Amino acid sequence: MVKVGIINVTGYAGGELARLLYSHPEAELASVSGRSAAGKPLAEVFPHLAGYDLTIGEEIGDVEFAFSALPHAASAEACAPLVRAGVPVVDISADFRLRDPAEYAEWYGGEHPAPDLLPQAAYGLTELNRDAVRSSKLIANPGCFPESALLALAPAVRAGIIGPDIIIDSKSGVSGAGRGLALNLHFGEAAESVSAYGLGGHRHLPEIVQELAAMWPRSESPEPPGPKVTFMPHLVPMTRGILSTCYASLTRGALPSGAPPGEAIGEIYRDFYAGEPFVRVVDAPPVTKQTRGNNMCLIYPTVDQRTDRLIVISVIDNLVKGAAGQAIQNMNVMLGFPETMGLDTPAVYP
Repeated sequence: MVKVGIINVTGYAGGELARLLYSHPEAELASVSGRSAAGKPLAEVFPHLAGYDLTIGEEIGDVEFAFSALPHAASAEACAPLVRAGVPVVDISADFRLRDPAEYAEWYGGEHPAPDLLPQAAYGLTELNRDAVRSSKLIANPGCFPESALLALAPAVRAGIIGPDIIIDSKSGVSGAGRGLALNLHFGEAAESVSAYGLGGHRHLPEIVQELAAMWPRSESPEPPGPKVTFMPHLVPMTRGILSTCYASLTRGALPSGAPPGEAIGEIYRDFYAGEPFVRVVDAPPVTKQTRGNNMCLIYPTVDQRTDRLIVISVIDNLVKGAAGQAIQNMNVMLGFPETMGLDTPAVYP
């Protein structure tokens, strides 16, 4: 049994980690921290976690594996001593996602707290980077929006069937903003309303571009064109879930002639994700409630034949596949456990 700690258990992602770890057969949640609630029983802060007899500390104690659910900058500061001491860490913040510290400073408004650790960090989108996750001691858990978009686009990018101009339109529930108080998240403001935000550039955009560029097919040109991404997030009045609709023009002759384009695209996607336990290519456009509370990503690819454009819809639970579930999936791979351990549960419906 591996003794696990959660740094900053008091946020939504930290609480979700504790919920999912409760039924994990090989991981014991042994220590949790959260300075705003230090000294309180975990069950007092989260009554739904009354099964735990744990007190929240200012710091986590001695553990064999750690998750960090702190905000950016603070997370790297907390993770660095653990990594340097040889403790494997999955960081749910953005601190180790961007490989270039200058880009991190541009998008997150400050110098990176531990730039020397960036080369050691593996990007933890397991389905696309499993070997690197398996061999790393520091995992950068993907952002929720990037996860939904990258899983939707990866088969088409790897197959070289789309052009570089990509549009990603994403809708997210209010839990994606965390537990902090903000006027636009109050019930009276968010209910019965949909709003766009991040028009000047969302912090998840450079992460999406970085990972798409890494898998972009190389041409004979010494500097092949990379993806040009327009990313547009929206806040919708629900607690959990992300639905992303991704658009990209198909390259000429990309699909075999004769077969209906939708069938050909479906075959590409099903082949790509064959055997993946947490990605399912579905036959009808999915809805967010179909992934509520579980670690699945449902994907529906199709073709608009009038415009010769690929359209891919993906849905995930932003707190599970988009955060805590993905983190546990990474832990399972890092420690050699079955990848589905503790995560193989159906969605909560209705």
